[in-house]
Amino acid sequence: MLDPPPRFAVWLSKLNHTFRVAQSASHLAVHVLDHAEGPLAELFGGETGDRVDKFARVDWRPSADGSPLLAGARAWFVGRIETRVDAGDHVGFVLAPTEVSPPVPTPPTLLRYGDVKDIDPGHPA
Repeated sequence: MLDPPPRFAVWLSKLNHTFRVAQSASHLAVHVLDHAEGPLAELFGGETGDRVDKFARVDWRPSADGSPLLAGARAWFVGRIETRVDAGDHVGFVLAPTEVSPPVPTPPTLLRYGDVKDIDPGHPA
């Protein structure tokens, strides 16, 4: 018997600009940030696309499907949205990976919740 392919869930607040973009998307890009990439987390977590063009402030390139891939991210994957799960104030997007970043040469020191907990969000959650 074959193992099922991996799936990931990404939860977005309905108040978030990214949620409104994701509503009409077929794919989403998920980025893994290294500890040194705190400024990138602050930009994307502390600003809102309602007021700021965050992608004008960073280097990025389109993935095969056109999703933006941040040059500063340690690792990333793009996933096809298979389903959406409404959970009240958030919606879960179930993703099937279609594209992944190259392997990282050294183990990352991942950015953790404690590193970003003081970022004021662009929108309330």
